[in-house]
Amino acid sequence: MSTDEDCLGNRPELDELTRSYLAAQLSGDRREAIRLLMEEGIGRGNSVLDLHLRVIQQAQREIGRLWEQNTISVAQEHQATAVSQLALAHLYQQSIRRPSVGRSVLVACVEGEMHDVGARICADVLDLHGFDVRFLGADVPTDCLISFAERTQPSLVALSVTLPTHLGTAHGAVEALRATTRMPIAVGGRALDNPGAREGWEGVTIFGADAIELLNAARSKLGVPAGGA
Repeated sequence: MSTDEDCLGNRPELDELTRSYLAAQLSGDRREAIRLLMEEGIGRGNSVLDLHLRVIQQAQREIGRLWEQNTISVAQEHQATAVSQLALAHLYQQSIRRPSVGRSVLVACVEGEMHDVGARICADVLDLHGFDVRFLGADVPTDCLISFAERTQPSLVALSVTLPTHLGTAHGAVEALRATTRMPIAVGGRALDNPGAREGWEGVTIFGADAIELLNAARSKLGVPAGGA
């Protein structure tokens, strides 16, 4: 099985698989998308982590780019995202989780943020690496987020924000969490790719633009050693 670092290396065969998977997404062919992941992905020795990070995540980012450029419609973007949601659920069934590391993470999209595939990938990757994950999905009202965090007391709260228009809401959620809890807070998502987007986050201890950055930062912050895959 691949190590975490292998997922980030030069993998031409996964680049080709990503192109095929993206085509299946755009055509709405859910069965073909699953077939590709299982036969061309798992069947050729790639790990679930490989497929999370090098195929689904990359294809979903391309879907987002096409949508932002008005190359595809909202309906097409929703169709493609639905394919990835099904694919992630299928891969979750195939995954082998590492032993528990004794740390819990609450993963949620900030209020108003409907794009939750990236957050779900992060949740699944953390789960694969032994973290106990509670995933709340898209558009979590800030007051509900706070009450849930207070009740469950996770080791880390990870907030996802994809669109820059929701950065203000994310800042508000961080301020509200910091006012009521002392647990570490992570913020991640494509909105953090913009220049200067990581500035001015008082109270944030971890930034994670993608699942691997979040995983490594969470391990470091929470004192979890990196194990072999």
